[in-house]
Amino acid sequence: MSARTDLHDPALTPRGGTAVLVVDRHGRVAMCAGAVRELTGEPPEAVCGSALADLLTPAAPAGAPASPEPPGDPAADRTGGARDGGPPEDTARRLAPDGRAVLRRRDGEPLEVRVETRRMRTTEGAALLVELVPVPVADRRDENEALVRALFEQTRVGLAIHDMNLLTTRLNHTPQSTGPPTEAGVHVYPVGRGIEEILLPGDAAAVRERLRRVAETGEPLVDWVTTARRRNAPERERTLSFSAFRLEDRQERPMGVAVIFTDVTDQHVARARMELLHAAAERIGHSLDVTSVAGELVEVLVSHGFAGLAAVDLSSRVLLGEEPEGFQPGAPLRRVAVASAAGEGHWPSEIHPLDATIRPRSLETDKLRQGAVVFQSDLADWREDLAGDPERSRLLLPSSATSFMAAPLTARGLVLGALVLWRTGDQPPFGGSDADLVEEIASRASLGLDNARRYTRERRTAETLQRSLLPPAVTDTSAARTAGIYRPAGMMEGIGGTWFDVIPLSSTRLAFVTGEVAGHGLGATAAMGRLRTAVQTLADLDLTPGELLSHLDDIVLRLADTETPFANPEEGGAGGAGGAAGTEEGPPGPPGPPDPGESGPGESGEEDRMQSVGRQVAGATCLYCVYDPVTGRCAVASAGHPPPVLARSGEEAGAVRLTPGPPLGAGALPFESVEFDVGPDGLLVFYNDPLLAGGSGTTREERVARLGAVVAEAATRHSTPTGAGQEILRRLLPEAPADDVSLLLARTRLLPDDTVAAWEFSVDPAEVARARVAVQERMAAWDLGHLADTTELIASELLTNAIRYGGAPVGLRLIRDETLICEVSDSSQTQPRLRRAQLSDEGGRGLFLVARLTHRWGSRYTDSGKTIWAEQSLDPQEADDPLGPVDPLNLLESLGPLE
Repeated sequence: MSARTDLHDPALTPRGGTAVLVVDRHGRVAMCAGAVRELTGEPPEAVCGSALADLLTPAAPAGAPASPEPPGDPAADRTGGARDGGPPEDTARRLAPDGRAVLRRRDGEPLEVRVETRRMRTTEGAALLVELVPVPVADRRDENEALVRALFEQTRVGLAIHDMNLLTTRLNHTPQSTGPPTEAGVHVYPVGRGIEEILLPGDAAAVRERLRRVAETGEPLVDWVTTARRRNAPERERTLSFSAFRLEDRQERPMGVAVIFTDVTDQHVARARMELLHAAAERIGHSLDVTSVAGELVEVLVSHGFAGLAAVDLSSRVLLGEEPEGFQPGAPLRRVAVASAAGEGHWPSEIHPLDATIRPRSLETDKLRQGAVVFQSDLADWREDLAGDPERSRLLLPSSATSFMAAPLTARGLVLGALVLWRTGDQPPFGGSDADLVEEIASRASLGLDNARRYTRERRTAETLQRSLLPPAVTDTSAARTAGIYRPAGMMEGIGGTWFDVIPLSSTRLAFVTGEVAGHGLGATAAMGRLRTAVQTLADLDLTPGELLSHLDDIVLRLADTETPFANPEEGGAGGAGGAAGTEEGPPGPPGPPDPGESGPGESGEEDRMQSVGRQVAGATCLYCVYDPVTGRCAVASAGHPPPVLARSGEEAGAVRLTPGPPLGAGALPFESVEFDVGPDGLLVFYNDPLLAGGSGTTREERVARLGAVVAEAATRHSTPTGAGQEILRRLLPEAPADDVSLLLARTRLLPDDTVAAWEFSVDPAEVARARVAVQERMAAWDLGHLADTTELIASELLTNAIRYGGAPVGLRLIRDETLICEVSDSSQTQPRLRRAQLSDEGGRGLFLVARLTHRWGSRYTDSGKTIWAEQSLDPQEADDPLGPVDPLNLLESLGPLE
């Protein structure tokens, strides 16, 4: 073992090295060499002539304490050693029966050594060559050999050794595992070959340069990722991660380079595809100009190395802002965008250039109408077949292309045109996964292209988008049965950002949401979608209604400050005077009919009325209401939205006593939450102001009173929320409204008493045992024996944490609904934090157990502290966990000590 190795091995003592003894047939040391002085503490001349039995005694068996024999009388030992008279190998075997012995030293300190013997012949007869190696040194040698052997026996990670000329001398892969054979049937095995004989020239040059630098400078190479395509499989895309370091001999002279490599092709391809999708989402479709969107599409695909050449061909009617008619053979297409990896101005002259008019034949139009991406990995057959068809060759076959792909650009079933791609040079050919990726990007680009001609249909599109963003019309849960109704405005100019939502919360609770975004059109619809998404995200935090609206108000303020208009700036969009008027002075009046002679969407002034999402969410209204079917109570807060109307059996219907706060984006006062009882079979009606426009009465109070009366009648007449909602609209909106109307109705329910069990415990660890008994009894009463052990463990862990870190009172509640819910409440405001405990930790595994044993878990703040909840499926056969069903006892044992 070299000195440099010893520096990195603190287990070795300074007393190291190997001593070599030549033992004659009488069992005496005839000659010695090596580290004799370091090991024995005596000079070599003093050791020569000694009996081997004077130097060594048998080592204690492995695991037993060492008990070397006392030195005794050296003269007697020498006589005894001489009297043995047996072969020297028998003496060595007696002194080191398992290859280990204790070396006697002059200083009296024994040294355990590894004894290795070799028989040798001399002129005086048989002799023995004995090698003494300190056990730590011998163990390290064995470890080094085992490490090298293990590295070269495994094949999941490549390991190769190159000499200073970078020829491969060793490799842990077999010839059969290094790829397919060549055309001659011979495997290209790297051992004995240079890098250029294995990889394609370009890849080989890059790898050689990096390894040469390692060999010359000694600077290691760490996790360098590059393409490494093999000569015997040039079509296969292959990306490797290389790490390399220089090897040196005992004299610290360079002798080669060790290389560790792993195939990261799949990860590299996946990362590249995600980057391409992200770039496509960021860059494509933000302009209302057709040619700009097409140019962004081809530029993204070429700049990210997906294609060497790219072109977009669109229907001439699309360029005029009209819907394309049936895509028939001979229908003219115009090439509106091209891009080349060679740079601008390097478009191949043998194919159609920019602005050329193309008339596809029946084969091409049939493929485009089918809506499928088509590709050709090898163009050799095409070149042969199309040699006599110059027109089709001019459409499909640039001279530098190696593979081809075409994707239809379709929007709402209409073929707008085609995206055409070619790969060139040493790019790998197109495959099925590439087709899927292009299909997704083409779909996104088609929407962007279609935006340029949406002027005359913008309001109709906004209505379609508005409906697609709303939740299902009817929901039915144990907490309530709901129905949402959206009535679009009679005029397209009135369609905007009105929405409602029903969001399931923890512990069987439901959140009812309704709101309205200022303004109309696509901008208002997009703003509504983002605002609804924000509410759904905040609802997952289990905030109180007032807190949720405060957070939502902050989000709206940030959007209003950072968002920019998405109207076309070249057409004087939202940043111009028209945009300012639409934002600050109220919505503009209905536009006049479009001029048939206009071909661009911006000339009508419609973009002047389009505002950014951020501007339109400012001033939006929102009402958030949480209903708890266990208690039958609601908590509600409002940001500028009218309070709901409540109809209860035997009582007069009316608006909930709630003072709405300012609209979102004002950033002024906090939002106040109000609680009220609903009870079983109550009917809650959430609405927006346009619903009152069709009612009788001059003041708002009179119109709200009229609404309450209609709601009471509808609630009595109809048992379902859907029927009640239709009755309300029929009575209050006999004509189409001027603005969108949303109506959300909820027929509430109470959970039966026998589905809820609750206990309260003192802050005493002994209470956990009582809780376990209570849980087991309740599981038996509910006939949920298959969940008894798991629920007991969950309750025990949560209750232990609450007693240890929370404060009194500590509550435990079980709810049997569509799932089994376990809740533990305490007075602490500190939220739990899931972490992975180390093996040596005595605690920290409670929440990990809960997360592992349940389908969902979380926590929420309450007025008196917090509640941690966890849900389990009631189905004994269900095993959603990817690791399979969980046995609580086995899981406990695998985690070690618990808190």
